Amino acid sequence: MTHQITIQPSGHTYTSKAYETVLESAINAGFNIPYGCRNGACGSCKGTILSGEVDYGDYAASALSETEKAAGKALFCCSRSLTDLTIECREIKAGVIPPRIMPARVERKEQLSHDVMALFLKLPSTEHLKFMAGQYIEFLLKDGKRRAFSLANAPHVDNILELHLRLIPGGQFTNYVFNEMPDKAVLRIEAPFGSFFLREDSDRPIIMVAGGTGFAPIKGIIEHMLHNNIQRNVTLYWGARTLQDLYMPALPEAWAKVHPHIKFIPVLSDASAEDNWQGRTGFVHQAVLDDFAGVNNTGLADYEVYCCGAPGMVEVAHASFVEAGLADDAFFSDAFSYAKLVVSK
Repeated sequence: MTHQITIQPSGHTYTSKAYETVLESAINAGFNIPYGCRNGACGSCKGTILSGEVDYGDYAASALSETEKAAGKALFCCSRSLTDLTIECREIKAGVIPPRIMPARVERKEQLSHDVMALFLKLPSTEHLKFMAGQYIEFLLKDGKRRAFSLANAPHVDNILELHLRLIPGGQFTNYVFNEMPDKAVLRIEAPFGSFFLREDSDRPIIMVAGGTGFAPIKGIIEHMLHNNIQRNVTLYWGARTLQDLYMPALPEAWAKVHPHIKFIPVLSDASAEDNWQGRTGFVHQAVLDDFAGVNNTGLADYEVYCCGAPGMVEVAHASFVEAGLADDAFFSDAFSYAKLVVSK
């Protein structure tokens, strides 16, 4: 069984198969609508059902409230059409890159901090992964599960993929990578995924907000900008608990030193006495508000924000930045979670 889906306001139409989510069928039809985690946890794919009925699927209660649901909202990454649909959502001008499954060999591991590992994957000589800086890959595990990690390198780095993995207590996959994965292990990946990438049709100044290993995709985007001589002003805020959690601060410090259009502001929420920290403290989103909310009485209206980190941080940042004048369609995010959250139906 198939259903016709119409996207508003563009008027684009496509056909969805019964087993496909609204998002999957849009991607298969070549339409690029926003999304992030693809498992109902982050809310990036939230849109409105204007007409028709859907099976909402499983999703995190924090990503779609009952009030939003009653108002016609749905998460397109887990909703499936039960009838013909008309939906309302933004479409991204960049073309869709269809995900592909391929093998990848572990080239090397590099310990970046006490609990962060850089994993470098080598693709076969006959393969080249086309992706946009900031997107993510998924590991296809033998038990059928998947694990998603953002790409930390830009596309011009040929045939090598860089990931930043944080060791999660009780995390099966990260424990394997840190403690058991043999040299030259071969893994299966599918990529690319996600709509967290630079909108190159804009010239607005950019505020980038990273929480923890949310620095990884932002690193990829900035390196892409530098490689392509994109001179838009960038202010990067990197939030972490303690100094050791800023696992490679020398890199953004070097960017800021060499490139006048880049500014780097690290923010610690729980600095220890041993850190002897003299920099910014508190929540990273509040540091942005302190610096920009009252600028020229326009707040954040003239900016774009790229934000990556835990769902709670991204959600609070989004709400507070919009309240401070940021246009809703100028907030781009990649919210990640370590495990599926409590789901609703």
